[in-house]
Amino acid sequence: MADISHSPAEPDLARPPSSEPDLSNHPHSQPDPAQAELPIPPPAAEPRPLPPPARRPWWAKLLGRLMAPWVQLTIEPKSPTEHVAEEWNGRPVCYVLEDYGLSNALILERACRESGLPSPLQPLPGDPLGRKRAYVALSRRNAGGTLAPLQSLGETLVGAPQPPPPAKTHSGSLARLIDAHRIDPELDVQLVPVSIFVGRAPDRSTGWFSVLFSENWTLVGRFRRLLAILLNGRHTVVRFSPPVSLRGIVAEGLPPERTVRKLSRVLRTHFRRIRAAVIGPDLSTRRLLVDQVLASEPVKEAIADQARRDGNGLAEAWKKAHAMAYEIAADYSHPVVRSASFLLTPVWNRIYRGVLVHHLDKLKQDAPGYEVIYVPCHRSHLDYLLLSYLLYTKGIVPPHIAAGANLNLPVVGTILRKGGAFFLRRSIRGSALYSAVFSEYVAQLVAGGYSIEYFIEGGRSRTGRLLPPKGGMIVMTVRGFLRQPTRPVLFQPVYIGYEKLMEGNSYLDELSGKPKQKESIWQLLWGIPKVLRSNYGQVVVNFGEPIRLNDVLAEHAPEWNGQPVSEDEKPQWLSDTVEALAQRIQVNVNRAADVNPINLLALALLSTPKHAMGEADLLAQIALSKTLLAELPYSDRVTVTPHTPQEIVAHGEEINVLERIAHPLGDVLGVDEDKAVLLSYFRNNVLHLFTAASWIACCFQHNRRMSQAGLLRLGRSVYPFLQSELFLPWSEDEFAERLSRTVEVFIREGLLERVSEDDGGILARNAGQTDEVFRLRAIGHSLQQAFERYYIAISVLVKNGAGTLSAGELESLCQLAAQRLSLLYAPAAPEFFDKTLFRGFIQKLRELKLVWPDANGKLAFDARLDTWAKDAKVILGRELRHTIEKISPEMAKPATAEPAAG
Repeated sequence: MADISHSPAEPDLARPPSSEPDLSNHPHSQPDPAQAELPIPPPAAEPRPLPPPARRPWWAKLLGRLMAPWVQLTIEPKSPTEHVAEEWNGRPVCYVLEDYGLSNALILERACRESGLPSPLQPLPGDPLGRKRAYVALSRRNAGGTLAPLQSLGETLVGAPQPPPPAKTHSGSLARLIDAHRIDPELDVQLVPVSIFVGRAPDRSTGWFSVLFSENWTLVGRFRRLLAILLNGRHTVVRFSPPVSLRGIVAEGLPPERTVRKLSRVLRTHFRRIRAAVIGPDLSTRRLLVDQVLASEPVKEAIADQARRDGNGLAEAWKKAHAMAYEIAADYSHPVVRSASFLLTPVWNRIYRGVLVHHLDKLKQDAPGYEVIYVPCHRSHLDYLLLSYLLYTKGIVPPHIAAGANLNLPVVGTILRKGGAFFLRRSIRGSALYSAVFSEYVAQLVAGGYSIEYFIEGGRSRTGRLLPPKGGMIVMTVRGFLRQPTRPVLFQPVYIGYEKLMEGNSYLDELSGKPKQKESIWQLLWGIPKVLRSNYGQVVVNFGEPIRLNDVLAEHAPEWNGQPVSEDEKPQWLSDTVEALAQRIQVNVNRAADVNPINLLALALLSTPKHAMGEADLLAQIALSKTLLAELPYSDRVTVTPHTPQEIVAHGEEINVLERIAHPLGDVLGVDEDKAVLLSYFRNNVLHLFTAASWIACCFQHNRRMSQAGLLRLGRSVYPFLQSELFLPWSEDEFAERLSRTVEVFIREGLLERVSEDDGGILARNAGQTDEVFRLRAIGHSLQQAFERYYIAISVLVKNGAGTLSAGELESLCQLAAQRLSLLYAPAAPEFFDKTLFRGFIQKLRELKLVWPDANGKLAFDARLDTWAKDAKVILGRELRHTIEKISPEMAKPATAEPAAG
């Protein structure tokens, strides 16, 4: 049964104390000066423990018992005692609610009692509120209450006064508290904002009808609140925020009335941000959003231009724009999303053995107050559903998702649109009107605070590697922010790792040269039974280190002064900023990788010619890979399977990845050719984690000895190409330092030995075919073909000569040479002759000025390229170099025309 949960070892992280905390939980917002951050004095030298819970008033005990069967609490953070006590230190605590209501008071009292916090139903010292309680609320529900039967019973029992008119704001309690601090200089009450959401645990909801009464932005009346508690009360979330010191607020010396207004505004802003993070922004209807898009100036101008081009008048051009907007726009529906969560839960339980989530708590800590842009890697069509479902079940509003227009199928497209998908044509070039409408739609989403999800790779990876990023959606997002830079933007990279792919067979066909099949509703329906009968292992979703757009702009656009940038302006720094941001996103996706059992099996088995190993050798190779990952951590967000090598092998057999062949001298484990091609996908998922180890191992494939200084020098020269291809996070110096640390691990594992201290140390591997040599060769195999590709490009370029080939022609010839090399020798991984990788290598050569276009657009180069080719001899064997040079094609010379017969 699928278990969608956090990693068991992941702690619950609370925000550390700060001398200037921001209730919005983000440091880069731009609040109104009247909503300045509230200072908190440092904690007392000797913290005092929280007092034991006070006795509950008899009426609260009675009403609490009436509510108990209908209410079950999820308290955030998991240990609010530590969260509050860290800055409380024995000072009086007053809780702040967003809305008045007896049900809220009873829920708060129960949450405090379960968490060991001071009771809100006991008066503060001296009772400055004058109401025998320790909580206040910012507003009263318009209908005059929250839970009619309990409210009436409570007023009868305790003689509570009648509420004031609904229009009145309830800052009087705050004013009395602040006045009490001015009178008593020793008083220091801590305000603890508490958000309460009824109906926000959809992973365990039991009825679609309850969706209608789940938490939203509408202030509801007594009857609706009663139904909400009856239907959704078992899924109530109570979120405690860090305390705010009233003493620090009074110390600012503002006039009393202004102090109260300022504090009220800051608290309301805080509650709005928490609510937006939990249930999403206050959604406009699809029609209203489309109207806003069509009413914007850029779209009006595009409509006028279209009318001039077509000659059909403004009305026809407007209809065309309106149709485009409706084709694009999402039509988000809470009932549909909740219903989809009901349907997807049994699907995940059936096809997966668990969905593990790591670092989600860090996102919850960072997200409030930000426009969150989710930028996951794209491996499968299930990425859309999985991430949205996961966020929804963990109490985070699902994002609006940019989906390809090919998914806008009958029925399916409607459901996806109701789930937040908005559709993008594969190519928008040549249609200025469509481009304007789509760009404006994205800008409206950004300005409206909607979280968005898109895949900057532009499509699903067929090789398992991250694809070069495409900046179109990033440009629209950045421009949307620059037009209205009021709400800061946070890009959240997400790594999604599978053990088996639903699209595995179609990827295999495409990698074999067959054209991609067009999606259809019938193809989808026919495929559902097969998917439900399959076992796809476990899925891991890792949230990477977020990227704040303000930080990127500060680094790459220091001349931007924070003022709005109109759509017509094209600042010179924009393209560099977008490129840097796209690269950083991919780097951070890779820095959140998960290493699962299939990744480790693929790394080992694909290093042998027949994709098979003896069981003992396979276990030793997996153990070595895990050692390298443990002793040379790539980043603090990379996760590694905790299973032993024996458990990993057993798991591979269980999900039908490995085939065991019994033999008297020891069992052999392997995979057939088709599975080997698919396994290359999973090896490529984690290839970047072993770059340093693979590079060192490659250097000793054809060299028994090498100086460590020479190893580091060659590593520095090749690193820019590896960095570009694998989105590595280090500088050249940092990579060299990582190489040195890896050498020490290899020496400790017996793979290398230091035989001399000259020239920084002479390193040597064992002679002959020892186990250590076998393990070293297996580690190096994963990068060997990358260097072969590099040498093919250099060889083709040199063979044809300077000023002969354009970049496109060089790509095509390199692909032909790689395909022939794969036919002549052992079959290579599918990406070996991928044009995209050759294109990236050629682009990096141009960036490093090793090649450059001449006046005719042909690539020129000088003697430095020969030096690079000589370095390749260290890595590649003589026979392989000779074969590459022999098969490297030359550009066909144009045939000389025969004279026409007279």
